[in-house]
Amino acid sequence: MRENRYNALDSLRGLLLISMALYHALYDVVYIKGIPLPWYTGPGGYVWQQSVCWGFIFLSGFCFGFSRHPLRHGLVVSGAGALVTLVTWVTMPEQRILYGVLFLLGAAGLIQCAAWRVWSRLKLPPCPARLGLVLFGALFFLTRGVPYGYLGFEGIRLMDLPYWLYRSPWLTPLGLPGPGFWSSDYFPLVPWLFLYLCGYFLWRLIGSGPLMEKLRPGVRPLAFLGRHSLFVYLLHQPVLMLVFMII
Repeated sequence: MRENRYNALDSLRGLLLISMALYHALYDVVYIKGIPLPWYTGPGGYVWQQSVCWGFIFLSGFCFGFSRHPLRHGLVVSGAGALVTLVTWVTMPEQRILYGVLFLLGAAGLIQCAAWRVWSRLKLPPCPARLGLVLFGALFFLTRGVPYGYLGFEGIRLMDLPYWLYRSPWLTPLGLPGPGFWSSDYFPLVPWLFLYLCGYFLWRLIGSGPLMEKLRPGVRPLAFLGRHSLFVYLLHQPVLMLVFMII
């Protein structure tokens, strides 16, 4: 176990990877093999899926400050997202992925790099960590329904948004999907960038304190998975499909 890493964070990422793989295995069972699982397509499956998504995005924002080469990391993840889009569009067009979670994580990292550069050039004081955490947390909950046409959170409609915002395909990556858009994995910048930034500002709040030292130990197999999360993410679905073909 690497002593210079926060292995508990790697272990948490590894646990999220296992949860994601299990969720996607059942996704293949239900939507590709056509075997009905009512609990999976109901609220229970939705909560499961959201727990994985929220965990990955929040943890990625938290770990941004640890990256030695954040620009390179953002470009690599963005490239992986483009590869996933290309492969799914060619091999499984009915399950294509446009603007999926890798798109989000890559774009969020690149936006962070650009914001850092501009902020430092303007010589502005850093945003207080507590303020950033509260501000972006509020924005996430306020804009959770933006891709569905309203301001609000998980069906709580505070205000419907005008339909003309959703007429251009160019705004789809921002969270305003155009006419006829669909994707089996859609994570636009709004609202998910705000959750990513919540993770970053939590790191700003506790990253230099004694609490971080408690995150040094971890669970070795989970930490190994977490350290290779991108590789595991790219491989897990082809492996699952191979297993189903063998079965």
